[in-house]
Amino acid sequence: MSNFAEEPHAATVVAEARSRGAYVHTLQGGELRDKHAVLDAFAAMLEFPETFGRNLDALYDCLTDLSWLPSGEHVVIWVGSGGLATENPKAYIAIRSVLSDAQRALGPVGERSDGRQLTVVFAAA
Repeated sequence: MSNFAEEPHAATVVAEARSRGAYVHTLQGGELRDKHAVLDAFAAMLEFPETFGRNLDALYDCLTDLSWLPSGEHVVIWVGSGGLATENPKAYIAIRSVLSDAQRALGPVGERSDGRQLTVVFAAA
């Protein structure tokens, strides 16, 4: 979602995702103020392998793999990303870029043989 558009309400996004059978993963990011805290939160939320390297390349690699999760659409909802955006704008932009690239790489379900798709939404609480 663009920084210029109003972020959807998290409850609405969750309901819409579940109605289409997606797996919902919600990151409560309001208190996360630095890059490593956000990376660790993504790793915990999505149960990244222990080999996760805690850097942006590793984040991309894990987000475009997801082989440890069930097939289907996985919707990542980042609630309250503004804390990081305010405290560390460079880290916020870098992480947001990785999320966008990973979402594009995982395209619609029909484009992957394993049926995994990633959708990333920035939402208000």
